[in-house]
Amino acid sequence: MVEADLETTNLMLGIMAGVAVLEALVLIGIAVGGFIMYRRVMQLVTDLEARQIAPVRVKVDAILDDVKTVTARVSQQTERVDSAIHDTMDRVDETAERMKSTVREKVSYAAGVVRGVRAALISLLRSDHRPEPPATAAGRL
Repeated sequence: MVEADLETTNLMLGIMAGVAVLEALVLIGIAVGGFIMYRRVMQLVTDLEARQIAPVRVKVDAILDDVKTVTARVSQQTERVDSAIHDTMDRVDETAERMKSTVREKVSYAAGVVRGVRAALISLLRSDHRPEPPATAAGRL
């Protein structure tokens, strides 16, 4: 009976060994298949990139270069306009100061003339209405 038990055990061990070999072969097959699929996918990605993405990238790079050029021009023009506005504002301020000074001089001159005329009129008007000095006692007798 011991021999029958060993035969069954040996048979089971043989089946287990065969299954382990089959598992190893299946795993190796899956690994080889995965590697082949990986290479095909990478080749497909490379081809797709060469056919589709590379031309788009060239166009995008050209557009970005144009945008950089336009941005530089806009920046230069903005600086020029800013400078022109500052220069104009400085001139306007300078002209306003000159006008204020000129008007102030003219108004001061006119005010001086008016004050002089007023003083002359006041002195003339006061001289006409001057009260006579009171008579002295010697002059009455």
